[in-house]
Amino acid sequence: MTITNAVSAMAGVFIMGSLLLNDANLFAEASWLWLTFFVGFNLFQSAFTGFCPAAKIFKAVGFKDSDCCVKD
Repeated sequence: MTITNAVSAMAGVFIMGSLLLNDANLFAEASWLWLTFFVGFNLFQSAFTGFCPAAKIFKAVGFKDSDCCVKD
């Protein structure tokens, strides 16, 4: 799995998870939607800046590098 695929998979899991937690009315708050916003904001800013914290972590762990998403 490449870093790009791992970042996309992780973002999808976090978004779906936060929406499910919000829908389950855990803690009777919509605070889980902030996690959805955070993931979306990171995806948006990485498109312009090239800085993606998750990609840096996956690279350090040993995932295969791809041409996008990670700039040294």
